[in-house]
Amino acid sequence: MTTATASTPAGRVAPADRGSEPSPSRADERTWATATPIRARVGSRDRTRALLNLLEDAVDEQARLSQYAVLNMLEHLDLENARIDQANAELRAEVAERKRTERVLRLLTDDLASSNTHLEQFAYAASHDLSEPLRAISGPISLLARRYEGQLGDDADQYIGFAIEGCQRMQAIINGLLTYARVGEFEGTMVPVDCNHIVSAALAGLASVVDETGADVSIGELPTVRADVTQLSLVFQNLISNALKFVAPGVRPLVVVAAAQTGNRWRFSVLDNGIGIDRQHRDLIFGMFNRLHGREVYAGTGIGLALAKKIVERHGGTIGIDDGPRGGSRFWFTHDRERT
Repeated sequence: MTTATASTPAGRVAPADRGSEPSPSRADERTWATATPIRARVGSRDRTRALLNLLEDAVDEQARLSQYAVLNMLEHLDLENARIDQANAELRAEVAERKRTERVLRLLTDDLASSNTHLEQFAYAASHDLSEPLRAISGPISLLARRYEGQLGDDADQYIGFAIEGCQRMQAIINGLLTYARVGEFEGTMVPVDCNHIVSAALAGLASVVDETGADVSIGELPTVRADVTQLSLVFQNLISNALKFVAPGVRPLVVVAAAQTGNRWRFSVLDNGIGIDRQHRDLIFGMFNRLHGREVYAGTGIGLALAKKIVERHGGTIGIDDGPRGGSRFWFTHDRERT
């Protein structure tokens, strides 16, 4: 048996069963279409708010980092300022110490200059005063030797000879002290000096020694300098005299006097073939009365090199000694070329 179904007019949609969901009406469709843009606007606001929050967090982080950087810089600046303050304090202490040292050095220099002046005055006065009693002793002894030589016996002649020799050595020492004390008096006496002339004059004064020893003395071309004539002559005379004196027995002295330019200075030298000087004694020999050999071996007063050193330094130079190229010694001294 068949079940008849109701027919629907053409163009109509059959209604659904009760259990199915009803179709939305036109009003519902309009409500849905209107709600969709609202949800979109709500989502856009959330994203904007989130973006603003991110920006705010970024700004806060940037501010925090900037504050940390500033604090770090300030801490470094404080440390650097502390180091600078410490360095300044050390520098001030060093400057104060240097000034104190300079004051002490100035006082010592002034005291030394005053002492040297007093010493020179004393040496001059003592030497001058000693000459008179020495002449009172040497005069009668010399007269006694001339009148009674050979009449009082050999012992008496020997004793008289010792006395005369002692007086001569004493007179040489007194003369050396007088010359040494007068070295400081050259101010205002600086004149152009041809060193060739003064070396020739020094050799003329040593002519007897040159003839006696058969010495060969060679003089190079020497410059003209501004100096005290007498004092510079004493320097050459002492250096050449030593070169002729301090040679081994039986050796013919060979002496070379030369000069060379070294920067803004002249360097004079006196080269010999003598016995030489040990390095340990090279500073000692420029002191007063310092002798390396007995008087019975090499005669002298021990004043010559001290005198030469004082004269050279008074002229603004230095003096020293080196080994010769083939033995012996090379004494040298410098003289400022600006004085020429």
